[in-house]
Amino acid sequence: MRVALLGPVAWRTPPLHYGPWEQVTSLIAEGLTARGIDVTLFATLDSVTSATLDGVCPRGYADDPSLDGRVWEAMHVAHAFGRSGEFDLVHSHLDWLPLAFAGHCRAPLLTTVHGFSGAGILPAYTRARSAYVSISDADRTPDLDYVATVHHGIDFDAFPFDPVGGSRLISFGRVHPDKGTHTAIEIARRAGMPLTICGIVQDERYFEERIAPEIDGEQVTYLGSVGPERRGEILGGGAALLHPIAFDEPFGLSVVEAMACGTPVVAYRRGSMAEVVDEGVTGFLADSLDDAVTAVTRVATIDRAGCRAQAERRFSVHQMISGYMRIYREMLEPN
Repeated sequence: MRVALLGPVAWRTPPLHYGPWEQVTSLIAEGLTARGIDVTLFATLDSVTSATLDGVCPRGYADDPSLDGRVWEAMHVAHAFGRSGEFDLVHSHLDWLPLAFAGHCRAPLLTTVHGFSGAGILPAYTRARSAYVSISDADRTPDLDYVATVHHGIDFDAFPFDPVGGSRLISFGRVHPDKGTHTAIEIARRAGMPLTICGIVQDERYFEERIAPEIDGEQVTYLGSVGPERRGEILGGGAALLHPIAFDEPFGLSVVEAMACGTPVVAYRRGSMAEVVDEGVTGFLADSLDDAVTAVTRVATIDRAGCRAQAERRFSVHQMISGYMRIYREMLEPN
């Protein structure tokens, strides 16, 4: 089986710091290759992979302001589809743009929907000749037919188990109103616990007005964007991960990464969270700020070893790769 993985090009694959879509694409490329699948990864040319690497974009356009993302994404898709006849299947992780040119793809096209950036992009999905995978049941739209839901998996070896944790709460992800960074600060303050914030600033005004004034290096600490080498250390050293999202999040990789370290999660009951968090085992779901503060007082009742074990049962790379290989076989079986 020859598979083309069409990855995003905002960041390198795997990313040096932020880049969840690139991270998942990398794990799929490595997992498929380890199982003997002939994989070509279309990504930025500075990407690192065990698969065959191809592409046209020299670096991630989010890393290099001199690169126009619209131009390089279009050239990236055109290059990959120009070679599509060489593969048994093309698996896209690049949002809506490849769908606009799906008629030029000369192999069956599978698209993992990592999330919709707005209702306005739906026509690209509904009119394209592609099979679709959702990353959670909660993220499905009735406008599409899906072949399956495949939850993201993570490499548990990259997230060492910490049986003790620490005294700080953690907020890990984009600093943006959608992620509820300001709400995490308030939860920690009411709970009487210090908070460490990690993530790229995706809304500068929000950061300057709502977050920066609260950072004092004691009650609230901001570490910026944290790369893979420190993620496990920071997440594992927390008492809990706070995830008070203000949008219907499609999945939430940092939630599973925290669980992998044994750190329970306190998340708002939005989007996929009820599907990802096992109440009382890997964390607690909250419907309000008061609920979240109460949940923080209960995180010590979570067995950290049990938290990791449950996360590994549900969200391993092995599970994810098996799910995709099952879909590939079904798509390629003769009718």
